[in-house]
Amino acid sequence: MPRKRPGRVRTKNTNRRAPLLLSTMAPEDFNVRPGEVKTIACPDCRTWRRIMGDTVLKIREHCISDKVADGEKHVTCPGSNQLVVIDIDVRRWQARQNRLLRDAMPQENRRAARQFYKPLPAPAAPVARIHAGVTLETARRAYLAHLEECVRCGTGQHCTHGGALAHRYVLVRNEEPARREARKQTAPDARKAQWTQRGGTTVETANNQCRPRQDGTVSEFRGPQVPTAPLRINA
Repeated sequence: MPRKRPGRVRTKNTNRRAPLLLSTMAPEDFNVRPGEVKTIACPDCRTWRRIMGDTVLKIREHCISDKVADGEKHVTCPGSNQLVVIDIDVRRWQARQNRLLRDAMPQENRRAARQFYKPLPAPAAPVARIHAGVTLETARRAYLAHLEECVRCGTGQHCTHGGALAHRYVLVRNEEPARREARKQTAPDARKAQWTQRGGTTVETANNQCRPRQDGTVSEFRGPQVPTAPLRINA
């Protein structure tokens, strides 16, 4: 990256005023950030002008009006060639300006000083290590598919991955009778038999019966007794 050369001071003349101290100006009226062009708001015309020089700093010579090209008279600003002295702590001033800029920025445009990166997802587990929801048919297909692709397993000796698939297939095949028995127990007929053993028919019959009570009262869950016969009033 090319180095930025400071502006060249072409004259030794000054405006014969006392040097302008940055400590006496508002912090937002000048820019002395490292690596950027030094600029300042002229105290006379209040326009932003460049600060020239490296050791001896001066405000660049400029006109009062920016419309000289439009035909207005060229009048030099009294603030031209004004000496400038940097008598402030540039780091502290820069930190304060950054804080003011961050506070003035809308909330939706702010960004955290520290970036939090989303962690990368963990790699998927191999097929040989997946045991949830494995059936006899899926275990068999996975094992046969591995035999077709693996060169070592085709010779009669299993590799690490192929051995895990074969072990899982044998394990699922041994557990298949117990699974079939469990599926039979959860069938509708088995549920119906369990309900009958627990007195389901008796309970259902009692619920379907609607018989009036012998004492003429109603259930205690219905509140006070009310007449059941229609009330007919003769005019």
